[in-house]
Amino acid sequence: MSAPGVLSFTQQGWEQVLAKVKWALVYLDAACAESLHWGCGSTRLLEAVGGPACHLREFEPAAVGGGAEQPKAVFVLSCLLKGRTVETLRDIICRSHFQYCVVVTAVNHAIHLTANHVPAAAAAELEGQPVFEQLEEKLCEWMGNMNYTAEVLHVPLLLAPVAPHLALTPAFASLFPLLPQDVHLLNSARPDKRRLGSLSEVDATALPPELLLQIRCLVSGLSSLCEHLGVREECFAVGSLSRIIAADLANYGPAKNRRKTATGRASVVFVDRTLDLTGAVGHHGDNLVEKIISVLPQLPGHTNDVMVNMVELTALQNEEKNQSMVAPGCLAQSNDPAARALWEALLSTKHKEAVMEVRRHLVEAASRENLPIKMSMGRATPGQLMSYIQLFKNNVKALVNHCGLLQLGLATVQTLKHLQTAKWDNFLAFERLLLQSIGESTMSVVLNQLLPMIKPLDQRTNDDYSPEELLILLIYIYSVSGEFTVDKNLGEAEEKVKKALAQVFCEESELSPLLQKITGCDSPIKLTFHKCKITTDELFASLRDIAGARNLMKQFKSVYVPGNHTHQASYKPLLKQVVEEIFNPERPDPVDIEHMSSGLTDLLKTGFSMFMKVIVLSTRLLKPLNIPELLFATDRLHPDLGF
Repeated sequence: MSAPGVLSFTQQGWEQVLAKVKWALVYLDAACAESLHWGCGSTRLLEAVGGPACHLREFEPAAVGGGAEQPKAVFVLSCLLKGRTVETLRDIICRSHFQYCVVVTAVNHAIHLTANHVPAAAAAELEGQPVFEQLEEKLCEWMGNMNYTAEVLHVPLLLAPVAPHLALTPAFASLFPLLPQDVHLLNSARPDKRRLGSLSEVDATALPPELLLQIRCLVSGLSSLCEHLGVREECFAVGSLSRIIAADLANYGPAKNRRKTATGRASVVFVDRTLDLTGAVGHHGDNLVEKIISVLPQLPGHTNDVMVNMVELTALQNEEKNQSMVAPGCLAQSNDPAARALWEALLSTKHKEAVMEVRRHLVEAASRENLPIKMSMGRATPGQLMSYIQLFKNNVKALVNHCGLLQLGLATVQTLKHLQTAKWDNFLAFERLLLQSIGESTMSVVLNQLLPMIKPLDQRTNDDYSPEELLILLIYIYSVSGEFTVDKNLGEAEEKVKKALAQVFCEESELSPLLQKITGCDSPIKLTFHKCKITTDELFASLRDIAGARNLMKQFKSVYVPGNHTHQASYKPLLKQVVEEIFNPERPDPVDIEHMSSGLTDLLKTGFSMFMKVIVLSTRLLKPLNIPELLFATDRLHPDLGF
């Protein structure tokens, strides 16, 4: 067996679930479905269920119950078993004929005690798992017979492993660091307590209970991962929310015994994404996967995968009405080693090499199947890739053998031909221009350069920027600039941009889901200029917060590298700076990477030398459009936990 990692951690969790599902109806929530999707695939689950019919259902209030011939159900849930979740369980079970119910939760029992306000001292004295045991009784009650079988257990299904060293946490996709404006909200919610002066003073005790619980759920999963890896972790943080999460993991009660017996050691570094949003909204990443994720439509219910149109491999015409008739392809190919190897190569290669790599894989697969391939050298074009893909169309055996590869091939072709990909270069050109301007001009001059690009609907062509794209450019400008001098000129420039943007919002014929959330209006008819102006004032307050996000840093104050007579100005990602700092043995201990674990042993420099490769965990794979959503349209302080 290979060394433990994010993939083995996820697969081990799913093996525990698969052992329970034979002949069962299986209900999954979205985050667990995403973990399954990347970890071992739905085919593996269907094989474990057995039987000819498909027994997978989405866990939601309207889910179809089980008939008389379906006596067993397994519910696989990423969340706390409380509130709406328990109500949905009750509703599904009451309209079914189950005699045997298993409920799997990704959140451990200790966190369920916290959620039910059991003090830590009392929790330590408790025998067994009372929250789970009480729910087991309820399940039997809902099934209608106390002699039926009910089982509630915890399995840490935290991760969606995208690659051997990269994993995501779908249940925490909307967890996002706090901004200075959130400090005012925290202060107003605790009038009787000491006022918080800045984000650096915010600790766990100052957070709303639902955000603290969400953090505890994440910490519970991370602790299980460290247990699987067999390591005693030292926790480090860059940024204010990271400091709270790192401290919570360092002081997590259930981990104390595990750490005493762990043979390995590891450094865990948490980083606030808000310290550098430039890369997340920017277009200078020369990576094919970044473009695929940004331009292809999202796979429904998922936060990280996309829909690949598969109609080209059928006899249907590639028209819009036919696209919904054929199930979409996707990027996750957990059961296809060849496709997985290609996907992992695409993640780490530059755009041009990645397209060549797709061509190489298609050529080799076609040759192995003896398909009549015409070799051609030179640049790989979408047309050429498509001609190779269509060779598989009428050969069912070849199609089945290489289905995963063909999905990645079609994802590549559809991305290269997509209108948004042509626009990618417009963004890139403007971002490069901005980088040069920031070094030579004031912020007001930079904003005035953006002004002529803000056009209402009736003046826009396909090459112009939509309202959402303008927000992306504004986030880029404010994040890359960092701290700047606020003067009369800047105030005037911001006012001009706000007015132009408000006018654009007002004249939209249809409001996108993002604009509906930002403006609080579901229809353009209700949207007045006054309402739009209030919205743009709020947007700019957030943009200024983003510009000041690195103010508390001493070392990582800037992501902007000024130009000189030999080099153009450029952007240096904060994450790159953090990693370089950690791996540089010459440098003294970094001041901005805070050590949050108790004890004197500072493992940062030594801990990393033990890993030949670094595991990267992220809440999600970001595309530029996710950032305005997380920044302007997400209640960061009050996540919806369903109770």
